[in-house]
Amino acid sequence: MRLSLSTLISHGRMARRMGLGPKSRIDMLRNILTGLVRHERIETTRGRADEVRFYAEKLIDYAKKGVMDEKAMKMATFWLTEKDLVPKLFEVLAPRFENQQKGYTRMARIPNRTNLDRAAMAVLEYKGNPYPALFTAKRDSDLTLLNQLLKGYREEREQQRATKANLSPAVSHNI
Repeated sequence: MRLSLSTLISHGRMARRMGLGPKSRIDMLRNILTGLVRHERIETTRGRADEVRFYAEKLIDYAKKGVMDEKAMKMATFWLTEKDLVPKLFEVLAPRFENQQKGYTRMARIPNRTNLDRAAMAVLEYKGNPYPALFTAKRDSDLTLLNQLLKGYREEREQQRATKANLSPAVSHNI
């Protein structure tokens, strides 16, 4: 469970080419990850968000081991460029995901940038953050106005059919 570039490559998985080289790529990932821990929601390109998501999840896995774990502390100090965020990682984010095994982040696609490059954008966030939800929760379909009106219409039709069925045998006997 190492968080290094060589681990990705050694398993036959090629890392995305971001920046000017491997060092530039790692620095960029560290800066994005630091911003994610600080703000708990960031807006970046889809490629970068997809790439940093793996590292954000692994960092939480290490943080859940606790402050006393030497390797967890070493990973936190390496990946977070602002050292004042290390306590936040261990004291705020790790307890939030204590009962969760994986899936600490959520990525949502947003419209492309409007400037010259038209880059595909995404929002990456830790679940349970204090910000408003990106997507509204699904409403119970039985309680929507349209479904209530349709339900009332169906009940009226059933009542009409029942009364019509009750009247028709009485009419047939009189003839």
